[in-house]
Amino acid sequence: MSFEPTDEFSVESVYAELLGRAPENKMEPRLAPLFRAMDVLGEPNKAFPIIHVTGTNGKTSTARMIEAGLRAYGLSTGRYTSPHLSKVTERISIDGHPVSDETFVRIWDEIRPYLQIVDSELEAAGEPRLTYFECLTILGFAIFADQPVNVAVIEVGLGGITDATNVGDGQVSVITPISLDHTDLLGDTTEDIAHEKAGIIKPGGYLISAAQPVDAAQVLLEKAQDVGVPFRFEGVEFGVEARTVAVGGQMVSIQGIAGRYPDLLLPLHGAHQAQNAAVAVAALEAFFGGEKELDAEVLQEALASVTSPGRLEVVRTAPTIIVDAAHNPDGIRVSAEAIKEAFTFTRLVPVVGVLKEKDAEEILRQLKESLGDLAEEYCFTQSNSPRAVPAAELAELAVELGFGEDNIHIAEKLDDALEWAVERAEANDDLSGGVLVTGSITLVAEARILLGKTEA
Repeated sequence: MSFEPTDEFSVESVYAELLGRAPENKMEPRLAPLFRAMDVLGEPNKAFPIIHVTGTNGKTSTARMIEAGLRAYGLSTGRYTSPHLSKVTERISIDGHPVSDETFVRIWDEIRPYLQIVDSELEAAGEPRLTYFECLTILGFAIFADQPVNVAVIEVGLGGITDATNVGDGQVSVITPISLDHTDLLGDTTEDIAHEKAGIIKPGGYLISAAQPVDAAQVLLEKAQDVGVPFRFEGVEFGVEARTVAVGGQMVSIQGIAGRYPDLLLPLHGAHQAQNAAVAVAALEAFFGGEKELDAEVLQEALASVTSPGRLEVVRTAPTIIVDAAHNPDGIRVSAEAIKEAFTFTRLVPVVGVLKEKDAEEILRQLKESLGDLAEEYCFTQSNSPRAVPAAELAELAVELGFGEDNIHIAEKLDDALEWAVERAEANDDLSGGVLVTGSITLVAEARILLGKTEA
């Protein structure tokens, strides 16, 4: 029987139902209800091998690169990432594309009665019912099992140990660079945060880690040794050998854990994306057996196809408008370095919005330090998220940090902010000015839609 979504059940109505639950920034540090949901659904978390990805920055880009490699090898893939930019179905991708509306709605309709069982048990025990993120994660596992996919690339939502995605056991656990973010929930040091992230390293798996701060690397190493899994670290067993700027991206030579791959074209900007590619290559080698060299042509085909929406993405030219989802100090730093390397701007006008749970002061301080003289004028704005710091508050903070009142513009609405920034970028007659929209994923998502990028 074919299933036709009706007005009663559409992606929008399911999304509204999900939003009625505890929101994304209120993830519950628990796993028991997720295991219970998996149990009543027939364990979809065990229906396919998993490559599990955590870290502070670079998770989504790395997950997309791993997925591209798996697909180039002819495997059917599921990819679960967060948050989404324009539509909730982006979080659950099949073979590189957001799951179809029909499948998203059909599987939600099928699992809903089972989730109500878990909700009832939680309420009877005096606990909050399944949250938005928990429900989406369960839906992702159910969709991947229904396909079924050959392998799923699963990105952690927050942390690791008690993240909803940790009901799956990674055949390969991938940890991208760890830095300070979500310190209210994960801890004040990179060591504390690494303890959370290390929760995805499981017996029978394989650890692939980006280069890490020493305290974080020690935590990951000890966890891998404790559970008896092989481990490979960027900068020790694998890494980027060389890279040069190329049209539309960069040429990268990577030393993997099993082979060497020279002169790969990567259509993304920045040293951080080359690093993400090295981590993805090592993860693919580990998945395919650890000591087996990848086919260089297949790998090149995979990397050449990679996109990373909202990550140093050019969404308009004349003047160039770049959107970048950096939302913590380290993300801002690497993005600024990449912009200076890949673009020839004589002036850059940042449009900045930050969410309340982020370290706005450090984000602004890092922006000022990293962009330096390239950015003289800043526009502070806010996304439509209720969690957005009011634009005027950001501007006030910027003045305290020495930005200079005359160089600051406040625009509560993003379309007004973009209009002002474009005008300022074009104030040079040499057409070498640009606009950077950054500071929050919600702001980047809205900017993409405003500028006509409706798909991610």
